[in-house]
Amino acid sequence: MCTAVLLCMQEPSDTTIAIQNVEVTGMARQRQQMKSSQNSVQVGRDYLENNLAGSLMQTLQGIPGVKAMSIGSGLSKPTIRGLGFNRMAVTEDGVKHEGQQWGDDHGLEIDQFAVDRAEVIKGPAALLYGSDAIGGVLNLFTTHIPERPVEGTVQFVGRSNNESLGGSAKIGGRLGKFIYRAHATYVDYSDYKVPTDSIQYYSYWIRLKNGRLRNTAGRERNGSLMLGYAGYNFHTDIRISDTYSKSGFFANAHGLEVRLSNIDYDRSRRDIDLPYQWVNHLKVLSHTSWTDDRMSLELNLAYQNNVREELSEPVSHGYMPTPDGTLERRFVKNTYTGQLTLHRQLSEHHELNAGLNGEYQHNRRAGWGFIIPDFETLSMGAYVFDRFTITERLILNAGLRYDHARTHIHAYYDWYKTPSLTPSPTGEGSEYPYMVAKQRSADRVRHFNSLTWSAGINWRTGEWVLKANVGKSFRVPIPKELGADGVNYHIFRYERGNANLSPEESYQLDAGISWNHDRLSVQVDPYVNYFPNYIYLNPTSRYVEGLQLYNYMQARVLRCGFEAQVDYQIHRKWQASLKGEYLYAEQLSGPKQGYTLPFSTPWSVDADVRYTFRRLFERRPGGMGFVALNVHVVGRQNRVVPPERPTDGYFTLNASAGKHFTLGRQFTLKVALRADNLLNRRYYDHTSYYRLIDVPEPGRNFSLTAGLDF
Repeated sequence: MCTAVLLCMQEPSDTTIAIQNVEVTGMARQRQQMKSSQNSVQVGRDYLENNLAGSLMQTLQGIPGVKAMSIGSGLSKPTIRGLGFNRMAVTEDGVKHEGQQWGDDHGLEIDQFAVDRAEVIKGPAALLYGSDAIGGVLNLFTTHIPERPVEGTVQFVGRSNNESLGGSAKIGGRLGKFIYRAHATYVDYSDYKVPTDSIQYYSYWIRLKNGRLRNTAGRERNGSLMLGYAGYNFHTDIRISDTYSKSGFFANAHGLEVRLSNIDYDRSRRDIDLPYQWVNHLKVLSHTSWTDDRMSLELNLAYQNNVREELSEPVSHGYMPTPDGTLERRFVKNTYTGQLTLHRQLSEHHELNAGLNGEYQHNRRAGWGFIIPDFETLSMGAYVFDRFTITERLILNAGLRYDHARTHIHAYYDWYKTPSLTPSPTGEGSEYPYMVAKQRSADRVRHFNSLTWSAGINWRTGEWVLKANVGKSFRVPIPKELGADGVNYHIFRYERGNANLSPEESYQLDAGISWNHDRLSVQVDPYVNYFPNYIYLNPTSRYVEGLQLYNYMQARVLRCGFEAQVDYQIHRKWQASLKGEYLYAEQLSGPKQGYTLPFSTPWSVDADVRYTFRRLFERRPGGMGFVALNVHVVGRQNRVVPPERPTDGYFTLNASAGKHFTLGRQFTLKVALRADNLLNRRYYDHTSYYRLIDVPEPGRNFSLTAGLDF
């Protein structure tokens, strides 16, 4: 049987194994696709290192269906099939990551240099992961178990566009059955460059010095420690990680005009002036598992503390007087998580999975700016998932889940007074209207319950693998959707919540069709989603504090699309691939009936050619290297929601290369080069908020990553 080269492959089991740069037969690839009826993609450490970009999501957005919603060159949010924020779950080592996901202006508080491998589950996965997984899941793992007493990695990275310099070091080891690992990262970057010398901000033309977006510099410092015991059938460890980032906001996008500020933003391209933000995320995670021949138990306990501050020059809005101090917004979120899972092999062909999970969130705000109130959320869920192998070629699965959530939103009154629209109820005061502290959020408790289900089938016949998954998912409205009432600077609008929103539901059908023959493989993943009550922000004709008012509401929505990929092994050393994606969305009810959803992703196609080589007479894996060329084409997005405007299509030319060098018996030097937007084209990403103020995407960028494994 002829073989096909997979850049990276993982086989999920009780201990997931990553196999990289290994030739596998087409039959092995088919067996891998039979593991689940859901569409998922796994990538290993080599992929992460060779595609390292400014943020974790920019590193992963080469996967069809995965995009990074970017704010600047070092901040981005993940989306899967156009759904992001609280519509997709991010887990780290099996525990859902809980930061301020609703925020549009900061990225994931996760150190991408610490990630050993990643899995993207495309499509609803609420059955196993709970509420936020209505659009998909990004699973991140830092679970590599050292095999020697001392081993580790040292990495250095540099980028030309924002003059980023960074370093990362990891050391670990195994002493008998005891294991340890420590990791540290530091990155510093300057204002990034765009291929233009001016932008238009509303009706103003703003010059950019040397094409740099002023005050977009930043820095990161992260650290983690793991101590554990790894026996034959018992494993336990505790992991502590702390991530910190500080980054400037492009002042013109934060409600400030440079001409009205006393700050010289062009004084230095590496300093961080007002307005800026800092975010710190502390995570303590305990993982324990026990396994025998037919059963395994796993217990995860976690505590997460997320602190985020936005600081800005004091500016008055509406009737607000000029405040004292620079603390505009502060959020402190504490999350306690517990989950217990059971895997039982009932027979040779029958296995059962079940789980319980609970989570408590406690969030408090401060500062003179308001957007969301204080809140507490308690959620609990239980599921059972059954998998039955009829034959090696036909597998069925089905599952059921029940969830309950309680959200308590606190009342909030402005710290200043504004004129009331109604007379005083007590008759006090001779003047009308009288002054009163405006209530932006009312004290309210909501309870949410949901029963969800899923069923799937995998069928292999000859060179074909066909799979389908159908089910119902849900999502609990987040406190921002229920109680927001304030300015969202980065989308240039005023947002107002709706305390009466019901849980968002989704009925979905996902399919996978793959064909492997000789040196050619084809994969097509179509999907359909129907939301009877999709939650979205509806623009109105009103303006509040100088910005257009958007109200949260619900409507029926249909979403459908597909991802497709073709891989061809031209020669033993030459490979070519073509991959693309398409999404169609339409509102079926409400004031925007017939329109798509805001920030809907346009179609895109990637064409890649890759040459793999090894040093002359080199037969060890350390001698492998590659050179690759990529053309990224994005179509014009004409389907928009007023007041959105269409976005022109574009293409970029990108290149990458990498090489492993063996240095003695214990050391491997890894070097990776990337060149993005080689032609320095000016283009706009339809999902970027900066597009709204005429800021194009970053210009030409060269990056170098060098790492030493020992």
